[in-house]
Amino acid sequence: MIYQCTIASSTTISGIGLHSGKMINMTLRPAEAGTGIVFHRTEGERTVSIEAISANVVDTRLATVLGKSGLTVSTVEHLMAALCAQGIDNLHIDIDGPEVPVMDGSARYFVEKLQQVGIRSLPRGRKFLAVRKPMTVIDGEKRVSVIPSRFFRVTADIAFDHPSIGLQHRSVKMSKEFFHRELAPARTFGFLKEVEYLKANGLARGGSLENAVVISDEGVLNPEGLRFQDEFVRHKILDSIGDFSLAGYPILGHFKSFKSGHDINHQMVEKILASPDCWKLVEFTEKDLQEALLAAPPALASGLALSEA
Repeated sequence: MIYQCTIASSTTISGIGLHSGKMINMTLRPAEAGTGIVFHRTEGERTVSIEAISANVVDTRLATVLGKSGLTVSTVEHLMAALCAQGIDNLHIDIDGPEVPVMDGSARYFVEKLQQVGIRSLPRGRKFLAVRKPMTVIDGEKRVSVIPSRFFRVTADIAFDHPSIGLQHRSVKMSKEFFHRELAPARTFGFLKEVEYLKANGLARGGSLENAVVISDEGVLNPEGLRFQDEFVRHKILDSIGDFSLAGYPILGHFKSFKSGHDINHQMVEKILASPDCWKLVEFTEKDLQEALLAAPPALASGLALSEA
């Protein structure tokens, strides 16, 4: 049986929020099997528990925002991608602010924290959502589809009318090591004019060259430059992994996207969950795992992680 997992011990992460600019403290605690990923959002003496599932998504305009009973947690996608890649199914997240700390704008810090505390197996099998029939969502120029696959794959194409980005394409298949090395460091990005507009309207107060790639008409403003030549599409894939994890189960399917964003990613997850005739939940035994490993080493060993396709 492939078992559900949680972290081996608690850990605390502190940092500023991208939009609020406030210092936020977040404590990750182990959870029992069947708990799922749950944010415990505190404001004053009030605490609201918000499950990290698609039904609790309340906004997707600038980031993926979860909410319940009047309290929200924004910018969850980078942390959720890290949890997904590390195969963590169950976790309590105590958070005292309105958004997950942005850190350096990537998922690298979260992955390294999770690796430091370690991962512990739990006495219950992990269920996978296996896509059986193709599904597609189209919203203007944006498009996301998913087709059956033995693995979790993401293929992304982006197109920006700017010489620093242009057309970029990448296709990946899940493995912890590849995610940590090639996707987790990819930072969020934005155009200088958009950042200035957001700041003028009370948003992106915590945004800086320390936690985002900023692009002007002339090019990338960050003095250190890019971490990867195609950092932009890598970050789009990172975001998508976090967004798709809100289906509530690790997914066996191949997602293909063009100009995707949080909004259409959420629409795709909602369509999947509303189409039970297009998928089924499956569990794997150790024998299944060994056969998968013989066929393709990175396959199912950690549930969901990424290696080059």
